[in-house]
Amino acid sequence: MNSITYSQIKTRISTLDALLFTSLLWFFAKFIRYLFPTLFDTLQVTYDISTAMLGWAFTGFMIAYAFMQFPSGVLADRFGSVQVITSGGAMASVGALVLFIDIPIIIFILFMLVIGFGTGVHKTVAVRLLSKTYPNRTGRVLGIFDTFGTSAGAFAPLAVIAIAVLPVDRPDWQIVFLLTGALGLMITIGFLLRVPPQIRSRQATGQSEPMNKNDNVPNKNISYRNYIKLFKSRKFNIFITISLCFSFTYNGIVAFLPLYLTQEAGLSTATAGILYSALFVASFAQLMSGELSDQVGQLPVITATLLLATISIGGFILLTGSGPVVLGTAVVCAGIGAHGFRPVRGAYLMKTLPDELAGGGFGMVRTLLMIGAASAPGIVGTLSDIAGFQQAFWLLTSAMALGTALSTWLCITENSN
Repeated sequence: MNSITYSQIKTRISTLDALLFTSLLWFFAKFIRYLFPTLFDTLQVTYDISTAMLGWAFTGFMIAYAFMQFPSGVLADRFGSVQVITSGGAMASVGALVLFIDIPIIIFILFMLVIGFGTGVHKTVAVRLLSKTYPNRTGRVLGIFDTFGTSAGAFAPLAVIAIAVLPVDRPDWQIVFLLTGALGLMITIGFLLRVPPQIRSRQATGQSEPMNKNDNVPNKNISYRNYIKLFKSRKFNIFITISLCFSFTYNGIVAFLPLYLTQEAGLSTATAGILYSALFVASFAQLMSGELSDQVGQLPVITATLLLATISIGGFILLTGSGPVVLGTAVVCAGIGAHGFRPVRGAYLMKTLPDELAGGGFGMVRTLLMIGAASAPGIVGTLSDIAGFQQAFWLLTSAMALGTALSTWLCITENSN
């Protein structure tokens, strides 16, 4: 009896291999991304560079990430998701390992771009893979997936603090990149070994949908004009604008929240790191928002989460001198709104896009969003040097408020129809 029960449990867990390894690779990709802002103070001292240069270096990383969204989706439509995800994981892991070596700042930035290219292929293709593998639980699955990714932000500053106590001769930040690269390689290998058999098994039993009309067969009949035609829809264009407003604000905050807390709010580096972690601890909201969107629809949840994020970020700026408890509360509320939005956005886009264009269409949208959002770190860094961090963060708040207004209008008009 016990062996049967154990076998059933083991079988049930094995059906989640695609979700587990895809989510772990997303955790790895976001962990690297959130390491950089956590280490900005250290990198400024090590390389003697300005806040503006840090911002534009991170913008370069984000542009490299953005550049891969559309190509990765098209490649997945034609040749398969597993191959694209595996290649990206390997590239990012090797890039992280190189940062362990003593290198000049130019080479450091170059390999930031390599990591950006490697991590940039993952989200577009992963959403496609999970949506097809778990078609009846898309909101819940994407909520879990995004929670893995954003939780990396909570672990990144804690990992830096933990490694700082290790008795090693190399700088702490280099050890972080060494361990991160090794972890990425292990997860990538696990993904390659475990996920393809599960996908084939679920397709054979009718539990998942094929990735295209001829599963595992290249679909070369897709023209780039098919993707361009998506922009003839006004609703589609409005939602892209909403997502762009969100992404611009989110990327600006993620890049400079630690420096804002130390330089503008006067908090210690350790306290700033803890509050930065709290922003990502709030990612548990993704589990609830994804589930809720399956029940009541995506647009009402999108509007509510954006409104909460806008109010919280504005309150955070107004309460800058109020101490860590008040600021921490505002950060958590902003995190709940921001993270709650993310999986629902993906689910809404996947529902809107035609099935045969899902990978490339989603990739094209993410390319536009990420290129626009990638400018946020550079703009915030430059504006903070010129006018101060508060003015830069007010710009971010205004962008989020515009996205909230547009989502409200879209929700009202769709419900009236």
